[in-house]
Amino acid sequence: MAECRNKKRLTILGSTGSIGTQALEVISKLKDRFEVIALSAGSNIELLKKQIEIYKPKYVCINDEKDAVNIAKTYKITVYSGSQGLIKLAQLPEVDMVLVAVSGKIGLIPTIEAIKNKKDIALANKETLVMAGDIVVKSVKENNVKLLPVDSEHSAIFQCISNREYVKNLIITASGGPFRNCSVQEMENADLKSTLSHPRWKMGKKITVDSATLMNKGLEVIEAHHLFDINYNDIKVVIHPQSYIHSAVEYKDGSIIAQIGIPSMHIPIQYALCFPERLKGIETESFDFIKASKFEFYAPDYEKFPSLKLAIEAGKTGGTATVCLNAANEEAVFAFLSGQISFTDIYKYTKKVYDSYKPIKNPSLEQILSEDDKIRQQTRSLIKEKV
Repeated sequence: MAECRNKKRLTILGSTGSIGTQALEVISKLKDRFEVIALSAGSNIELLKKQIEIYKPKYVCINDEKDAVNIAKTYKITVYSGSQGLIKLAQLPEVDMVLVAVSGKIGLIPTIEAIKNKKDIALANKETLVMAGDIVVKSVKENNVKLLPVDSEHSAIFQCISNREYVKNLIITASGGPFRNCSVQEMENADLKSTLSHPRWKMGKKITVDSATLMNKGLEVIEAHHLFDINYNDIKVVIHPQSYIHSAVEYKDGSIIAQIGIPSMHIPIQYALCFPERLKGIETESFDFIKASKFEFYAPDYEKFPSLKLAIEAGKTGGTATVCLNAANEEAVFAFLSGQISFTDIYKYTKKVYDSYKPIKNPSLEQILSEDDKIRQQTRSLIKEKV
């Protein structure tokens, strides 16, 4: 191994979630490269305690203030609580990079604050770009920091894209989710267990439901537009059940460059944390072309998966249309997870709210947050009233 440079100092927002835990596994294999300065968690206190004991952060943030007090006493470290605590972690002067792995809109303001404070961002939070992509990208340029995608699809494009001037299309792949071969009637009767049975990836519940409706792929199209400054008409979605090709870039000369590998989030996480270096970290299985042999590709079925079509429409509309889409969908997914509505009702309520909404062009951050709250309240009311 090459001689080690100074350690990269990290804050991990969402350390007990799927991405956060895998990031810490990557860090454990590259101890001479990283120092964990701060961790944040929601309600998984026991796992957070184990992480504190192993990685010995100087700062921690958790949701509950009472838990924060107890952890501070036990471990003699600085502990913050709530959304303001996340912002404080994002602003820490001794940190080089912030991995944003929290789920939901709670990741937006800490990301923006980290950028303002000259931190590089490893981004695994969709809402940040879906809600406020224009604002975030502008701030990244103004503060001269790196915005490194962690999602496997965007990481793949990032690795394949060399010069945007020569790009013809971005090709975002999707496994198709658990209902790719199901009828509409079967989807109408889908229960929670079958919805959360993703064929390729192990993820949090919300993103797994979004993968089943293909809303997740629509949100990725919106993210890709902001990350790579590519027109929506030049971003294509292709169903690839094997999930070997994580995405690709087609150039104007007809060449297509794709990133291929086994379905493992350790790879894109490590690439973002170590960029621009490629190091031997976690021993992932080598991709075997002979054993893989079969690469299938299909066009997405927009009739069976209308959430994908709606997301692309919202992206093209711009402004707070994507805020409305994201907020209504998220509330509908939460309602499905809690047993209030059926699987196909997720799209029904999202579409109903979206169709009644008049988006704001070029919104401020304050307007984005205000509209988000308003839309969530409207969605919850419709669901409660079973309209």
